[in-house]
Amino acid sequence: MDANLKAQFDDTVKSHPIVLFMKGNALFPQCGFSARALQILQPLGPVHTVDVLADPNVRQGIKDYSNWPTIPQVYIHGKFVGGSDILMELAERGELQDLVAAGGK
Repeated sequence: MDANLKAQFDDTVKSHPIVLFMKGNALFPQCGFSARALQILQPLGPVHTVDVLADPNVRQGIKDYSNWPTIPQVYIHGKFVGGSDILMELAERGELQDLVAAGGK
């Protein structure tokens, strides 16, 4: 992975409590999984979104960065959490809210 792109991802995930790498944006999600992830996250606080469709390097780069093959991808307090299915499971168990509230601790 390009060092500049890695630095960009590092900065993004560490600068925002909740980051969603998604297809589309908060106003116009481009896939159902991205829309579902956004819907799960929005009640928990501000969600910083990154549209992976805007740049092919970001689209592939985030998969390499996280070692996770699919989009969307969620980072909470700088830590990779997973995709929309994992978010749904965590939310149903009440663990997602705890992750956000913990502030990265």
